Amino acid sequence: MRTIAVMNQKGGVGKTTTTLNLAHALAKRDKRLLIIDLDPQAQLGLGFGYRDGEQGVDKVFLESALISELRVNVRKGIDMISAGRSLAEVESLKHSNQSRLGWRLHDALKVEAMDYDFILMDCPPSSGVLSMNALFAAQEVIIPVSSDYLALHGVSRMLSIFIRLEAALKRKFTKHFVMTRYHSRRKLSKEVLLKLQEYFSGQLLATSIHECVALAESPSFGKTIFEYSASSRGAEDYLLLADDLLLGRTL
Repeated sequence: MRTIAVMNQKGGVGKTTTTLNLAHALAKRDKRLLIIDLDPQAQLGLGFGYRDGEQGVDKVFLESALISELRVNVRKGIDMISAGRSLAEVESLKHSNQSRLGWRLHDALKVEAMDYDFILMDCPPSSGVLSMNALFAAQEVIIPVSSDYLALHGVSRMLSIFIRLEAALKRKFTKHFVMTRYHSRRKLSKEVLLKLQEYFSGQLLATSIHECVALAESPSFGKTIFEYSASSRGAEDYLLLADDLLLGRTL
């Protein structure tokens, strides 16, 4: 089982879009997935047409609920744990054993046998308690990077966090960078892609996700890109990205 956090401290780079559509693409490749919405904005569930009910991942932090009690099936091969209405409270949570607070999700996932090929976690654009829980639970990280220089600078800040965390945990994360919101005719997009190739050779997944109106529209209909516009460039890109992840294809 591969446990992957999808994260970037910069907002608007396509974290939720990538989690949503990559999950469905992997399911189309006959993989079984558990996806977890760790962003209090709760947009991942909306993308699947699911509105937060009483049960969400907030219960893991606030009530020590079991993972098996929180899962809902949202598509063939995809179970989801939504954010929950109280997830925002977790960032200010105090615990008698503060040193274990960052391990709460890790511990919850380890308590029960997980019969999945992938666990994908959609993270908030911050480095707080929720993101730390994702990192402590994950072996791999997908880092979406949009095609602008501000996003590139945001990556450098994230890498400094990884360096400190890897030293503390005494293990390395497998990092996968994904170029998102790519415009093949724009000089800036090409320059940012070249920089990513230069800095992260062998870690940049081979497929860039092109800017696509359908990708922006589909969540408002509670659909993934494959349900909303199966013939679009966005659908093609995410299927290729799933294959990159499965086959280890990089630039």
